[in-house]
This record gives sequence, structure tokens and C-alpha cells, in this order.
Amino acid sequence: MTTTVITGIGELVTNDPARTEQGGLLGLVHDAAVVVEGSRIAWVGPAAEAPAADVHVDAGGRAVIPGFVDSHSHLVFAGDRSGEFEARMTGEPYSAGGIRTTVAATRAASDEQLTSHVARLVAEMRAQGTTTVEIKSGYGLSVHDEARSLAVARQFTDETTFLGAHVVPSGITPEDYVDLVTGPMLAAAAPHARWIDVFCEDGAFDVDQARTILAAGSDSGLRGRLHANQLTYGGGVRLACELSLVAVDHCTFLSDLDVESLSDSGTIATLLPGVEFSTRQPYPDARRLLDAGVRVALASDCNPGSCFTSSMALCIALAVREMRMSPAEALHAATATGAGALGRDDVGVLAPGKAADLVLLDAPSHVHLAYRPGVPLVAGVWQAGRPVV
Repeated sequence: MTTTVITGIGELVTNDPARTEQGGLLGLVHDAAVVVEGSRIAWVGPAAEAPAADVHVDAGGRAVIPGFVDSHSHLVFAGDRSGEFEARMTGEPYSAGGIRTTVAATRAASDEQLTSHVARLVAEMRAQGTTTVEIKSGYGLSVHDEARSLAVARQFTDETTFLGAHVVPSGITPEDYVDLVTGPMLAAAAPHARWIDVFCEDGAFDVDQARTILAAGSDSGLRGRLHANQLTYGGGVRLACELSLVAVDHCTFLSDLDVESLSDSGTIATLLPGVEFSTRQPYPDARRLLDAGVRVALASDCNPGSCFTSSMALCIALAVREMRMSPAEALHAATATGAGALGRDDVGVLAPGKAADLVLLDAPSHVHLAYRPGVPLVAGVWQAGRPVV
């Protein structure tokens, strides 16, 4: 098997817990090298100690980081909601109702159109350093359209999430729709999904409905996730903690009890600052969560309504500027803890045996991700051991 050594790495972010004593949270190694064998990392350490390899690549003093792990996205959709964004920017409040606009467009699109659209967005993400992405359904809201949305998503990632419980579509009562989601829709969707999710929020699904849907998903072999506390205070975050879900997403409006529950349960709080940027809502208080011992992840929530960005670098910059995270905390949240939010330990870390998913930055340090917001710093991307950008 061919081996490749990347030398000349000015700063290497490993996220390796074994290196935190000397390298801090990010397990930094300076003047570093990485050896890749097949799809995995074979060796990491100082460049002066690097073993011989078949192929040599010189990073030229640039920084290398793990590929971003985007644990929350909604890429299977059709249509455009730029008019809704423009209206918000002129003073109209955001609500969950716009989802139904995308549902109509998605139902009308062909499988080929949906697949082409997802392929374009995944390529856009990859070019910006994202090497692992979760993709949700949720814009079909019928048995046929939810199943085909997940079948499309599965072509691009194993991290697929059934979100039939996004909103209640027109023409059906909430009670009948929950029965549909937990019955025929779940049966059709489960073969294409790893996760099940619920939008637990005013205007969507309440705590009791969310509990019922997550229980049905668990019985079908799907692990639970939850959208919660995005638009107002509510019981969604505490439900996620009660059920020991691996992650709960948004977490914008949190009581002291919510924060305490997150800390005690170990459930990861996935924050989505691109949403607040795009809706002018208050940003989540990441500092409050981190100081309470809560694990925090960052994700894009790329979707056509409340946040149409695929840039994890933008999310990092917003987290540093608006949510009081340090550059190191934000990068760790977008890589290692993002992997944790997907129940993964093979990505988001550069250490022997882990996936060879890494990003070469046209910068001397990871700090430039926040220091130079909006600047395209990704000079190269390796995914599963081969260069893809």
C-alpha cells in the first residue's frame, strides 16, 4: 500500500487527547509531519522524526487541520427562498412556516434534480474543508418524498437523518401526522437512515410528540437527535438530556436548568451560528455552556430558509466573534466535537488509525480561520487518504 508523507507543516492540529498536555486543546504539533497509508493516518509527529514514505508532499509552512465535521445540514431540497431572507432583513420575523414553501418545490423536483443539487452543495462544502457531513430529510413530508430524499442523501454520506417531523404539512391534523411519521413513513425511511430527528419547537412538535417519534425511531434501530430551543424557551433540550441523546441542536434559548441538564447528561449542544446570522436572532451563549462543562459542537445548518451557508469557516468566525469561543474552542467544536455529535471517533482527529481527512490552510495557524473571516483559506483537502481539492 502506497504511503505519503506530508512535511513542512508549520502548525498541525491533531485534536489528539494524548497530545493535550503539550499541545493544548487542539493537540498542536509545530514543524510537523503526517504519514498517510491508504485511507488512514499512519504516523504523526515532528518532521525531523518522520519515517520514509513512497510519496513526499511539502506543505510549505502552512497549517494543517482535521477536515471539518458538519453534523447538521438540510441539503435535499429544491427551490429558492431568497425573498424570505430579504424580507427578514427588512424587519419581518423568522418563523418555521417557510419550510412548507420548500416542501412544495421539493415534491415537484425529480430524483435527478435533487441528486444534482445535493452533489453541488457537497462539492461546495468539500472545497471549503468539510470532509464529513450529515444530511437530513424533512422537505418531503410524505411517505414517498421522505424515503426518496433519504435515498438521495445516502449517495453522499452514511450520516443520514430522517426528519419527517420537521413541520406538520397542510391538510392533516398533528395527531394523524405523528401517526404517519411513526408508522408508514418511518418504515419507508428507516432503510436509508442512521438517525431520527424532530423539530421540537413552537409551530412544529411539542415535547410529548417528540418523545413518541423518537421512541418509534429507536424501535426501528435509528439513533435520536433533536432540534430544540431555537425560537423560544421550551422542554426540548431537557428531553434530549433525559433520553441521553448524543446531541441536541440549536440551544439558543436556555434556562439554568437546561444548562445543568446538558452538563449532567453529557449530551452535546450543537450550536448553529449561521442561523442567527441569517435570522437576526440572539446568538447562543457558547461561553456559558463551556464554562458549565457542556460539550459544544458547531455545524452549518445549511438549508434554503434560515441559513443558506455551507461554510464551516464562517461558523467558526461567528462563534469566536459572537459567541465568545476562543479560536481553539471553535475549531475543536467544528471537528472533534462535531464528530462526537455523530457518535464518531474516527474523524475530526489526526492520529494513527484515524481517517486521513485533513485540510491544508493557506495560513500559518488555525487562528486565521477567525482572524481572516470570509477569506478562502483552504489550499487543499484530503479525504480518505487522497487529495480531492
